[in-house]
Order: sequence, then structure tokens, then C-alpha cells
Amino acid sequence: MSGAEDRPGGAEPPDLSVPDEFGQIARLFRPLTQGVAEAFDLMDDAAAIPARPGYDLVITKDALVEGVHFLPWEGPDLIARKLLRVNLSDLAAKGAEPYGYFLATAWSPGFGWPQRQAFADGLRQDGEAYGIVLLGGDTVSTPGPLTLCVTMLGWVPAGRMVRRGGAKLGDVVMVSGTIGDGGLGLMAARGEIEDPDGALSRRYRLPEPRLDLRTALLARAHAAADISDGLIADAGHIAEASGLGLRLDLDRLPLSPGAALWLAAQPDRGEGLRRLASFGDDYEIVCTGPAEAAQAMGLTVVGEITAAGLEVSAAGRPVAPGPGGWRHT
Repeated sequence: MSGAEDRPGGAEPPDLSVPDEFGQIARLFRPLTQGVAEAFDLMDDAAAIPARPGYDLVITKDALVEGVHFLPWEGPDLIARKLLRVNLSDLAAKGAEPYGYFLATAWSPGFGWPQRQAFADGLRQDGEAYGIVLLGGDTVSTPGPLTLCVTMLGWVPAGRMVRRGGAKLGDVVMVSGTIGDGGLGLMAARGEIEDPDGALSRRYRLPEPRLDLRTALLARAHAAADISDGLIADAGHIAEASGLGLRLDLDRLPLSPGAALWLAAQPDRGEGLRRLASFGDDYEIVCTGPAEAAQAMGLTVVGEITAAGLEVSAAGRPVAPGPGGWRHT
């Protein structure tokens, strides 16, 4: 893991109360390697990943930016845990077993030593919970917002990664868990809606990557994605990658008690359902496969793969899907 906190001419001198980048690596991040040989104690500029016979190495990368992906006042430990979990969610959708990760941090002004220690502790908590180790990365500073990036690695049996582009005509579209809680959780965390038991805000702050579905996806799913941008958008990505169409019935959405209460208060049920299916940040799995797979996998059928086009219905009538979810510009 390298340090590269270069300071342009004329910039403020470094805060001497904070260890330099190499001190930070040693104190914050070296313990997260758990001593695995391939990380070289983070004293080199690279890691060396040994081959695993009979497996493919699956690699995914997601970044989080303050004010875009998490709230500015969020706890550093929760930010760290969410950073790992959104990347683990991508591995889950591929049917991959988590292995380790590379981390890049661009510390913002004011994110001092206590915050960095709390951030590292969040990484430790979820690293232990999910059995992953830090393998390397980089640490820099920025005059802008706190920016974090993880490259996550996992193993999947050779040639068997579940792709977006594997859907087949006539497949049902299935989802895990409940839909819409991530977006409602953001609203709750901002104080825009009531959340008496904190369940909605927890879904936003600490999503649960559906690693419990890995084996079932490998055995039964034809295509899969995690729901990060919104159900309509992510199911649409599967259809597009597969060269097929999609029909979604939003009346079949599985809803949490909090989402059901929110929906009941909306003046237009159809528009409410469309919003729940477009919020994103659910980190559940949307997948396709034969009809009998849904019951076997404990998933909810919400649509089917068609020959072409996108059809969305809600409250018993067709609705315009709009963008279908979050789109970065």
C-alpha cells in the first residue's frame, strides 16, 4: 500500500498531530491484512495474488463520495462498513466468495486522526465479519470531499460467474428481501420522514450484502445484478445485456413495514410504487431464471424477461418508468 500525499507548492503545511502516510499505513491499515503473506505487510507497492486452481478471480470496484453516497455527518466507522458492503454486494450478485480488497482513501480537510482511527475500526469490524483482508492500496489527501474507493476480489468456480447478460426469454425476474428501503432510509436519515425504530435508516447506512444467496445463484440463476441504482434500472441492465426485453409488475414488490406505511400515505399508489422501485441503495439481488427457482431460492417474482422493450405496471395500470433509478452524470 503506497502513500502519495504530495503537497503542491504554497499549500498549508501538514498537521503534525497526524502521522505521515507511512505511519498511517502502519498504524491504521497493516493490522487489517491479518498477516496474510500476499499483502507483504503493506510494505511494498503491490500485492501478489496466488492462483487458486479451478477458480476465476472476480474483481469489482465501487467508490463513495461524501455528500453523494453518504451524509457529511455520518460516523467514520459506518462509512467504512458501508464502503466494504456495497462492494461485497457486487460479489454476491456474481456468486463469488469474498477474498480481499484494495483500498484508496482521499482524506478531506477536517477528517483528522480520530476520524481515521474510527474509519479503520469500521474496516476491521466488517473485515472480520465477512472474512476479508486488506491487500494494499493508496492514501492521499484532497481539498475536496472525503473520497473512498475499494477494489474487491473474490473467487468463483471457473467459468461459472453469474453475469448480467445470461437471461433467457421466458425467465421470471426475481428479487431478494424488500425493495425501496434504501431510498426511504436516506430520507429518514435526513429527517424528512419518520422512522420510529430506525429500521429504514439502518438499511441505508449499513446494507446487508446478500452473500447468503451465492450458492443458490450459481445453481439456479441465469443472470443477476445487485440493486444499487434502483430495481427498474438494474433489472433493465440485465435485459439490455442479454439482448432481450423486460416486463415488471410493481404491485408484486416485497415491502418492509416501513415502506408499506410510506406507500399507504402516498396520494398516487402507482407513482409511489414506481419511486420505491427507482430509489436504489437497496443492495438486494435481482436475478432471472426458471419459474421454479423462485420458491427454491426464497425470492419474490416481480416480472419476466420478454423478447423486447420495457413494460412497467403499477396499481393495475401501465406507468412510465422514467430513468428507473440513479444515474451518474
